[in-house]
Amino acid sequence: VQLVESGGALVQPGGSLRLSCAASGFTFSRYVMNWHRQVPGKERELVATISSAGGSTTYADSVKGRFTVSRDNAKNMVYLQMNSLKPEDTAVYYCNARNAYFDYWGRGTQVTVSS
Repeated sequence: VQLVESGGALVQPGGSLRLSCAASGFTFSRYVMNWHRQVPGKERELVATISSAGGSTTYADSVKGRFTVSRDNAKNMVYLQMNSLKPEDTAVYYCNARNAYFDYWGRGTQVTVSS
């Protein structure tokens, strides 16, 4: 099982980034996918969730209206489009696959929002 995040970078406030997560080794289409983020010394925060078929999404209040989660089950990919980025969005972003029995995590990708 692998989840590999990519797309993290240094970006200026107000900018945009698109994170990607490539999944392999499990039946991707049967898992809810989540994006989490964590800042050193703080608790991990659930940022966005997308249902297994992609028809339902939820967001943390802190990113609602700025971030969009999507998935492509044919490609085993999940994405996080991040717009209007703020310095407080700086964190390591993690991809997570979850069902009733298993819980898989990627290693994360760093997003830094700074001028």
